[in-house]
Amino acid sequence: MRFVAAALVFLFHASLLAAVKFNPYQDSGAAQLFQSIFSKAGWLGVSFFFVLSGFVMTWSARADDSAGGFIRRRLLKIYPNHFFTWLLMMVCMGNVFVDPRVWLSNLLLLQSWVPRPEVFMGVNSPSWSLCCELLFYLAFPWLNQRIARIPAGRLWPCAAAAVLALFAVQLAVDSWVPATPKGPGLPISLQQWWLSYFFPPLRMFEFVLGMLMARILRAGKWPDLGLLPAAGLLLGGYLLAREVPFLYGLSTATVIPVALLITAAAAADAQRRPTGFNGRRMVWLGEVSFAFYMVHMLVLDLASAWLDGRRFEPATATLVVLAAFLASLLAGWLLYALVERPVMRYWSRPRAAAVRLQSADA
Repeated sequence: MRFVAAALVFLFHASLLAAVKFNPYQDSGAAQLFQSIFSKAGWLGVSFFFVLSGFVMTWSARADDSAGGFIRRRLLKIYPNHFFTWLLMMVCMGNVFVDPRVWLSNLLLLQSWVPRPEVFMGVNSPSWSLCCELLFYLAFPWLNQRIARIPAGRLWPCAAAAVLALFAVQLAVDSWVPATPKGPGLPISLQQWWLSYFFPPLRMFEFVLGMLMARILRAGKWPDLGLLPAAGLLLGGYLLAREVPFLYGLSTATVIPVALLITAAAAADAQRRPTGFNGRRMVWLGEVSFAFYMVHMLVLDLASAWLDGRRFEPATATLVVLAAFLASLLAGWLLYALVERPVMRYWSRPRAAAVRLQSADA
């Protein structure tokens, strides 16, 4: 499922008409349709990653694992890919000439704490989510101890509280943060956009929800919602996100079905039921999904520069999108094979005082 989420982010960026400028459809109607279909896909994919991170870390955590060992392994999982793609973007896209405060904050994964779009979207823009993930990693050992103490009968109310807290945050931003001046191409202000979407502490609720869903499944409190109904609920949430005000479509409209789908898939996998996500090809795609996510924007930027404004009739344009997708997948596999996997194999070996977590999902 991780790769599906990463692919949604790719399609969202590929469809943009203003920011990325890759959308290759000559016909304005086709270009607008492409953008309209995937207009919320990026938001959905990132929210999926955050909930999944909380779920996987909680599901695979062990009582005898050290906090230091856990954080070390997580950094070894994300930082080599981040550094390599940061370096490529600096060299290939001319980012070496930007304000040092921009590229340095990106390099150190501090960019999402800064309410300036040239900073939190600077250099390799998808890496802003790693800034949030870094906060999750640092907080996880403390959070996990406390969530582990929640009685089984209170897990569902706590999950509901996490969702309500996320909604309350969006409502507060909507009500109290100035909505003007509008951000470029946005129906809200840049300050609202940053607080509601990029600011790391306000994305913590999705991570905590994922942690609680893992405990619900492990505690036997999951009602065994099937994967197909959960997927149907997610489709409904996506359609809802297209209709509600912009702020509430960023994550609030989809976070419940995202959490249900992740838990339904994990329950099916634990019972060894076929899901379509546990086949060999999907496992491989899941392994390269993080590298794919980290490198896809570089591919789209290079493709945009090569296209130089050229647009095509629908069939050819669709092939161009497919070619960019496959190029991103190839680049992601190379990054995984040459950087991520060797680093994880060599440097993340458990020490005597720490036990390796079974999963390294991003």
